Amino acid sequence: MEWNNLIDGLILYLGLLVLLTFHEYGHAWMASRCGDDTARIQGRCSLNPLVHMDLVGTVILPLLMIFWPGAGRFLVGWAKPVPVNPHNLGHPRRDEILIAMAGPAMNVLLALGLLILARLSMLLGAASFGVFLGELAFLSLLLCFFNLIPIPPLDGSYLMRHLTGMSYETYHRIAQYGFLLLILVLQVPGVREVLRGVTHATWVAFAGLVGLGL
Repeated sequence: MEWNNLIDGLILYLGLLVLLTFHEYGHAWMASRCGDDTARIQGRCSLNPLVHMDLVGTVILPLLMIFWPGAGRFLVGWAKPVPVNPHNLGHPRRDEILIAMAGPAMNVLLALGLLILARLSMLLGAASFGVFLGELAFLSLLLCFFNLIPIPPLDGSYLMRHLTGMSYETYHRIAQYGFLLLILVLQVPGVREVLRGVTHATWVAFAGLVGLGL
């Protein structure tokens, strides 16, 4: 592997790590706002990446996607789910949905912020840095839509559980095989293409919103 490719891959991985950290912080912050301090007590209401890292979702899978030949640079991942005690929530159904959606919402806000910075970088003549920020914005949006897939441990699974009235017991039985199911789903023809397509369309809309020329 060439040094340039190695360095680019590591920079991309570090960008993913930052985005995942903010994603989980969003969950923990919202949980605290809804009355559950479990995540804060366990040190998860933090921007320290180490407290959120999951061996498979934050380390092994992303690095394989970056450096495995033929992976196509399709990069996604996840961190350790933020612990939530529903008994501490004033409105458990509503609050659990708010907590679950706080992570994807954080990714949307990050994407907009990164695109604004990319626009400023272009105006200041730092085109290469602007391109990099635009790529990070795309990755942030990809993480948003990826996390809406209704398979544990992703955020969409909590939304699905409430919409279908699924019991905690059934949900946790499915969650035991969530990682395997998720990896298998990513191999289904068309899944990655749909995620890329939705992400690209949203990225283009946001880029136009902030005046970033395409």
